[in-house]
Amino acid sequence: MGLFKDSNLITDPLADNNPITIQVLGICSALAITAELEASIVMSIAVLFVLGVGNVVISLMRNIIPSKIRIIVQLIVVATLVIIVDLVLKAFAYQLSKTLSVFVGLIITNCIIMGRFEAFALANRPWRSFLDGIGNSLGYAMILIIVGFFRELLGSGTLLGMEVLGNPIDKTGVYAFGYENNGFMLLAPMALVTVGIIIWVQRSRNEALIED
Repeated sequence: MGLFKDSNLITDPLADNNPITIQVLGICSALAITAELEASIVMSIAVLFVLGVGNVVISLMRNIIPSKIRIIVQLIVVATLVIIVDLVLKAFAYQLSKTLSVFVGLIITNCIIMGRFEAFALANRPWRSFLDGIGNSLGYAMILIIVGFFRELLGSGTLLGMEVLGNPIDKTGVYAFGYENNGFMLLAPMALVTVGIIIWVQRSRNEALIED
């Protein structure tokens, strides 16, 4: 019954309280690593692990952390989890770890993670904190994957590195199905435009999200 009672902790960040489109947090990742769908998926999994586990650890320690050093403790917890993610990537997906480069390390300063530690995990039990971490990381992942999908598809004509819009039919770079790869969607500003379109669609479906 507890799972169903707290189901809003998972569903809310997927819709009306999304950490990227509503809270405007974690925008840097959406701009930096979404040129490839694979990188978007891996970054999403990394944040899912760090936020889910981190929320539980902070919740378990909430009654013994002195308030004056709580930020330092939170940074130590998230840094430890990020190091684990970075080492796993280097061991099993080295090329991808090079693609993500410093952005894996920057998970430490991701406002979504530190925000959930401070606003939720410090005040709630481990199970609710775990659900909150999973919900917010899934909301983050949803936006990253959508942006990565369209940027790679329209920018490179591929998905997960596989040709989708056809191979070039001549040396000019024109693809089958009338598609021409100009790389425009691979530019960082197009990530911001894509996120903006998602925000527009979200608010057009729910006018309550539009502030006066």
